[in-house]
Amino acid sequence: METHVKRLILLLALAGVVAPAAPRGQSPPAVAIRGATILTVTKGTIPNGTIVLRAGKIEAVGANVAVPPGAQVVDAGGRFVSPGIIDAHSHIAADSINEGGTTVSSMTGIEDVLDPTDINIYRDLAGGLTVANILHGSANPIGGKNAVIKLRWGKTRAKELLFEGALPGIKFALGENPKDMRQFGQQGPRRYPITRPGVEFVIRDAFTRAKAYRKSWQEYERRRTAGEDVLAPRRDLQLEPLVGILEGKRLVHAHGYRADEMLMLIRLAEDMGFKVATFQHVLEGYKIAKEIAAHGAGASTFSDWWGYKVEVIDAIPHNAALMVRKGVLVSINSDSAEHARRLNSEAAKAIKWGGLSEDEAFALVTINPAKQLRIDSRVGSLEPGKDADVVVWSHHPLSSYAIADRVYIDGTLYYDRLAEAGRLTQLKKEKETLLAAEQPDRKSPTTTDPQTQPR
Repeated sequence: METHVKRLILLLALAGVVAPAAPRGQSPPAVAIRGATILTVTKGTIPNGTIVLRAGKIEAVGANVAVPPGAQVVDAGGRFVSPGIIDAHSHIAADSINEGGTTVSSMTGIEDVLDPTDINIYRDLAGGLTVANILHGSANPIGGKNAVIKLRWGKTRAKELLFEGALPGIKFALGENPKDMRQFGQQGPRRYPITRPGVEFVIRDAFTRAKAYRKSWQEYERRRTAGEDVLAPRRDLQLEPLVGILEGKRLVHAHGYRADEMLMLIRLAEDMGFKVATFQHVLEGYKIAKEIAAHGAGASTFSDWWGYKVEVIDAIPHNAALMVRKGVLVSINSDSAEHARRLNSEAAKAIKWGGLSEDEAFALVTINPAKQLRIDSRVGSLEPGKDADVVVWSHHPLSSYAIADRVYIDGTLYYDRLAEAGRLTQLKKEKETLLAAEQPDRKSPTTTDPQTQPR
């Protein structure tokens, strides 16, 4: 039985049903990638440069960097090296993420349902993606808490994917999605709200309650510190994340398309005393770019998605570039496991649609999303001291010919295209051997005169 199970697993892996294993083995004490064109993102481009990775960090990067003794040397002549791609809006490694039964689902969290075996982690890693912001769905005016992960493919425990120290966030949603749950297959009567003003009221009401809740805890702490014997207020898991927002400890990532609804949330946030960290999708952002910039919000948008529902009728492919020119911190995201495999190409479209420079375009999927997620001190560019999240490309990453050859996360090699090709070739040979061994003996068919058969 055990032999048959092993054979079945092997055959499923070859069919793409079971995910391939991550590269194994211990990491060398240091890795030196040399001879490449290095795109630092923040410190310019270094031709024929060397980058040294040690203990999970970038130790050195430059044109005249010495290779440490004992380091594993990777010859990247003719190739390009960049920081890992960062996706500010993803849903990989999570499933069933719309808590549609309530309008405010801030008590829920993506961290609790991460699936480290999701094959999309591997596929997106192979596209140069190293960090992703995994968001709750858009069924609720105030949705669940997010989880920022590193694509450490092969880890078996969900918590091993988490980006340690990333500032927590939460998903908000405006417009058609939170006001019409029927599109998500919601059963039973329609749930409030069913209008855009209703969505606004739900958010305003929730923060009004959160302020009162925070005040009750502040009063409790004041009296307790004064030596009074008082009971603590009842904990409210729905309101605690909103208190975190009011205190600047949790980021708001707000799904929104239309200019009017995004302006509404800006006014509401400023009235309630918090900031919107990013508008997600923000396809009419070009109409209110000055207002978004003045509020201090970022914009994480698509490169050229439009026309797929009524809210995006005014979407244009120049949106990202126009917002950049107006001073908005802009990123290009995927919202799709498939698109996340080629976010580098999605960013390149901003050169055609809006005339951004190569550096500006590549920043849309590296340092800009890192800044939006408040993790730019760790990732998003190639600088000494930052996390060793590094991609070796066959061509410039903005080229349509670019393929990720190697992907490092924290200095560990998680994807090696050539090694993978060799592994798949070996698996194919093993499959052919197994099939040949299990092929039943074939006998020539026999024919029998039906008249001679017993009746």
